Amino acid sequence: MTNEEEFIGQLLNPKTQNTAFQKLLSEYQRPLYSHIRNIVLNHDDADDVLQNTFVKVFQYLKNFKGESKLFSWMYRIATNEALTFLNQKAKLNQLTSEALQNKTIDNLPADVYFDGSEIQIKLQKAIATLPQKQQLVFKMKYFEELKYEEIAEILGTSVGALKASYHHAVKKIELYVTTN
Repeated sequence: MTNEEEFIGQLLNPKTQNTAFQKLLSEYQRPLYSHIRNIVLNHDDADDVLQNTFVKVFQYLKNFKGESKLFSWMYRIATNEALTFLNQKAKLNQLTSEALQNKTIDNLPADVYFDGSEIQIKLQKAIATLPQKQQLVFKMKYFEELKYEEIAEILGTSVGALKASYHHAVKKIELYVTTN
């Protein structure tokens, strides 16, 4: 991508906005979808959250201060949208977010967009036992292969805290997988 400030200028300029936004979509649609899908687990839900994310990105771009990378800012929006979506869905179904997550994992084999094996479902169940922040850190590091620095910028926390969260998450997952 071109110089980020220049690109943001193109996104904000009514004359170049459409072309720039198409470029933004083509560059970030797939990684943001993967990120959201790792959080909400369900394909249709991930599509809905992705749409909401891009609407918010478009809506709030004028407020983007450039204090982080555009990528990190969009990932933060996607993360917040995904977590808000899950909380609303749990409330709507009168479930705790943990119960909703377990129900979604149980339904994964029926999802035509999920091509995982039993071990991947077991891994998802293990991840579901973690506190929300550890889940996010683990998924971003393990599945999306983001660097600690990128995760720190997205989640607004220190690299040291992330490394500790990831280490604890791995230990808990290993324990779950070997005892269940």
